[in-house]
Amino acid sequence: MQVTDKGGRYPGWEPGIELRDDWLGLVVEDIIDPDREIVDPHHHLWRHGTAENPAVYEMEALRRDTEAGHNVVQTMFIECRSYWDQDAPDHLKSIGETRTVAEMASSVPLDRAQIAGIIGQTELVLDPTLLNEALDAHQEAGKGLFKGIRNSGARDPEPQHLAIPGRGVPNQYGNPDFVRGAAILGERGLTLDSWHYHHQHQEFLDLARAVPHTTLILDHFGTPLGVGRFEGKRDDIFAAWKDHMSELAECPNVMAKLGGLCMPDNGFGYRHRDLPPSSDEIVETQGKWYAHMLDAFGPNRCMFESNFPVDRTAVSYQVIWNAFKKMAADLDETAKEALFSGTARRVYSLPPA
Repeated sequence: MQVTDKGGRYPGWEPGIELRDDWLGLVVEDIIDPDREIVDPHHHLWRHGTAENPAVYEMEALRRDTEAGHNVVQTMFIECRSYWDQDAPDHLKSIGETRTVAEMASSVPLDRAQIAGIIGQTELVLDPTLLNEALDAHQEAGKGLFKGIRNSGARDPEPQHLAIPGRGVPNQYGNPDFVRGAAILGERGLTLDSWHYHHQHQEFLDLARAVPHTTLILDHFGTPLGVGRFEGKRDDIFAAWKDHMSELAECPNVMAKLGGLCMPDNGFGYRHRDLPPSSDEIVETQGKWYAHMLDAFGPNRCMFESNFPVDRTAVSYQVIWNAFKKMAADLDETAKEALFSGTARRVYSLPPA
């Protein structure tokens, strides 16, 4: 089995930076609306580093976060190239991740937050016979938890500036074979999550229009970058991004995850500070991005996400969900239910908690 190795494959990632409990503990807040039921639709599990100094975010670490005060009842695991089976044929290597996470999920006591769904990884450009074989294997390995695929297209010509450079290839979303694979997901009732950068908007928009019967989920606001050549250009990026998101919202098959703006490559610089941000600071500096998505897509097509432990490099689980609750404070109860649990359950066909 292969485990995630951010220290080796991502030189800009500081080993173990997602596990700085002492630093995150410098900002502690009372839990807002503690009874609010939450489905966290986006987190990872991994083990990286070295044998002598491993950095582990697996079930125990996830439980510490989900049980830190908010009422998290279900979560969704999203692929991150963890636990791949390197002895399997190429198109089946990623099945090891789905199998391992399903086994982890089965160990969770019923009175704890359940991993209610798994999004795996498979190359959608595969010949349909191989693609369907891989999807069948994911479904078997997932033991009822497998809900779809993330085959990320994130790609930037200056990866040296990124802590987590994407693995996408040129014109990935426009490749006819990729479009064919995305359509197959829809035919099978499976979803397609997408992680890409803000300057790849048109590629994703074209894909959404090409596969209207496949549900696409936009991760992390389309990752507006704030490092490298984009440093200091946030206002200009936001202005163009707003128009892009409004255009994308015209595609009814696209849903949006609201979170992930605390990743290092967004450029807010939280991880290098003496203190992590408070929920009030998150609302002040990021709130306009959330507000626009809610205006464009509406609560029934949006869901709050933690993106842990990646965003854990900057903010604690207590604080980020407090920020979400503050940003939703003026919405009615129906909208809040959708944002914190209902949309995720509907989009991913999750069972009741």
